[in-house]
Amino acid sequence: MTRAVEDLLRECAPQVLGVVARRFGDFALAEDAVQEALLAAARHWPVDGLPDNPRGWLVQTAVRKMTDLIRSEVARRRREDEVFREPPPGEAADRDDTLVVLFLCCHPELTPASAIALTLRAVGGLSTAEIANAFLVPEATMAQRISRAKQKLRGASFAMPGPDEFAARLRTVLHVLYLIFNEGYTSSVGGSLHRTELSGEAIRLARAVHARLPEDGEVAGLLALMLLTDARRPARTGPDGGLVPLAEQDRSRWDTALIVEGVELVMAAVERGEIGEYQVQASIAALHDDALRAEDTDWPQILRMYDLLERMTGNPMVSLNRAIAVAMVRGPAEGLRLIDGLDERLPGHHRLDAVRAHLHEMAGDVPRAVEHYRAAAARTTSTPERRYLVEKAARLTP
Repeated sequence: MTRAVEDLLRECAPQVLGVVARRFGDFALAEDAVQEALLAAARHWPVDGLPDNPRGWLVQTAVRKMTDLIRSEVARRRREDEVFREPPPGEAADRDDTLVVLFLCCHPELTPASAIALTLRAVGGLSTAEIANAFLVPEATMAQRISRAKQKLRGASFAMPGPDEFAARLRTVLHVLYLIFNEGYTSSVGGSLHRTELSGEAIRLARAVHARLPEDGEVAGLLALMLLTDARRPARTGPDGGLVPLAEQDRSRWDTALIVEGVELVMAAVERGEIGEYQVQASIAALHDDALRAEDTDWPQILRMYDLLERMTGNPMVSLNRAIAVAMVRGPAEGLRLIDGLDERLPGHHRLDAVRAHLHEMAGDVPRAVEHYRAAAARTTSTPERRYLVEKAARLTP
């Protein structure tokens, strides 16, 4: 199957799911039917060629699959008269319900892990096998996770949340997309630093949400953050796939077009008024991307941004990043002092040891730097990160 066909199927998947779920009123069964339609398209289209109306072909096939699924459930036979009616003309069949599907996949009843899996399958169009491979779990395990998530959504209304619930649900949607992007940009497990199928899908979905909510500052902020961060990806690995830290990257390899787009997005969002955490994170990323050399980085301004972000979120990882900025502005001793207060909030986290090692190295305390680089290497589950940390310790060892 060509990349063009893959992209088309992923674009159509949530739209078709929206049509089928709205018509039949059963999201779980509709999602199964759409997955079968996508598999049928993947088999037939490369051989028979693209249909004149790919979305219509998928809708028609999914409706047939849905009908078969409903027929197989004896308890639902009484609904067949309604099921077999022709779909109403006009708006219901033509509307794009991608955003409704995305909000439903990020329902507050679901855990973040379940919401991520369901979003990637129902909205992203990834197969269960692809999602399982991305998170290095057996396909059967991922299938169970998705199945449980759909069961929890049985009876949930296929509609956008009302005004009272919209802001909280949107926050969940953005958080899920943020988690998907982060796992793709720096994979927490396995031998690859990046999983571009995840980071790319998160960016695509963030663009879709932004297209439908163009005036929302936090939606724009999240998309900007993703673009400004992903712009550095080409320089994050060396020829052997090893990790290259930000300060050592060849910045000529950064994607200038993504940086320009991200900066424009965050500037427009900030100018609209109320500032949110994703806009602040995007502003920090923009300050990093604006520096032609590592030594040109505006650390005082970055520290001011982290001061604001820490007050907004209270997130311990934000506090850890702020400690790095403090060290760059006021010296490593001050940064280390702040880190000492994070052990209870980030117990056993490899990044805590990695930052300590870096700051001890800055301070000239090589033995303690080696100790913490080794501790961080022992705790990380990412092979590229472990290799980098082990090599750092080895280079500092006499």
